[in-house]
Amino acid sequence: GECFHTLRGHLTEIVCLCFNPQSTHIATGSMDNTAKIWDAETGQEMHTLLGHTAEIVSLNFNTFGDMAMTGSFDHTSKLWDVRSGRCIHTLQGHRGEISSTMFNYESDLCISGSIDRTCKVWNTKTGSCVFTLRGHTDEVLDVAFSTSGDKIATVSADATAYVYNTRTGAKISAMAGHDGEISKVQFNPQGTKIITASSDKTCKVWNVDSGECLQTLEGHTDEIFSCAFNYDGDTIITGSKDNTCRIWKS
Repeated sequence: GECFHTLRGHLTEIVCLCFNPQSTHIATGSMDNTAKIWDAETGQEMHTLLGHTAEIVSLNFNTFGDMAMTGSFDHTSKLWDVRSGRCIHTLQGHRGEISSTMFNYESDLCISGSIDRTCKVWNTKTGSCVFTLRGHTDEVLDVAFSTSGDKIATVSADATAYVYNTRTGAKISAMAGHDGEISKVQFNPQGTKIITASSDKTCKVWNVDSGECLQTLEGHTDEIFSCAFNYDGDTIITGSKDNTCRIWKS
């Protein structure tokens, strides 16, 4: 319970944060339109990532910890060199605010979900858009790669989830059954299931290939904003506006 460091420097609320996979650096994104890279051991600020013109609401490190991705309400995402703090690419093309971002495991691709109802797949080396995943009729609120990177899941305020083939962009399956917007999605480690968290007070577990609903997790008394599988994929945790977390067997 001991506090090692207090990271000071942002001017307004911090919206998102993460460790790199090596646990040597921390990234923070803020409503002050900046992201910062910090040394996890000393708590010292290493870089301020400048360039966005609106709040940063999503950020990630790649697998190797040498690149970071930020998503902003200015309709763009940016790729950054962690060692220098330099912007490598600005990913432009969305027509609305960015809601979520993620690298694949190999770090050659990244994805961005947007309020413009689409998800875009980007080449991290060139910064070019590989393709745009369409189909949702309302805002895309979260996106995710499977562990192997061969599949992409998107969820939306339209209460549906889609799974796509990463290399072709073809839709593999569509999941419908929630009665409210879906704000969070995650693959199980095996890449055979996704879990979705909804404002309808439930989470659902789906078969990735068929789109069949395998489980509906009922018990929360308010919106569910977060959900996750454990490392083995046999246990699920959900977090709700009802001030509780629940643990479930998958």
